[in-house]
Amino acid sequence: MNMKSLISESEWQVMKVIWNNDLISANDIINALESTTTWKPKTIKTLLSRLLKKEVIDFKKDGRTYLYYPLLEEKECIKGESKAFLKRVYGGVVNAMFTNFLEDYDLTEDEIDQLKDLLEKKEKSKGDRE
Repeated sequence: MNMKSLISESEWQVMKVIWNNDLISANDIINALESTTTWKPKTIKTLLSRLLKKEVIDFKKDGRTYLYYPLLEEKECIKGESKAFLKRVYGGVVNAMFTNFLEDYDLTEDEIDQLKDLLEKKEKSKGDRE
């Protein structure tokens, strides 16, 4: 996912609906979002157009209905957004981000153990590659 393809917060909400369905019509997307947003149908259709231009979604015609589907997996988009956030906010320095979060948030023992395990696995895989 290139930097031009980064999706806005509003587009993320639309994408979450699309990722949760194999093929979905604009009307079904509108219905799914009406309980969590105050957006008009035209707004949602505009967001769909933007996502099509960014080549994050595509559609197929079923009679007179357009059925939308993702071209990118949610995990792939999260990875791209994470990298962009890290670069934009922390100058690409992972350590600065972790330091900031660890200083500002209280972690449970479980969360600390999970982080330790993750760091140990990362260190082991790095050693295996060298």
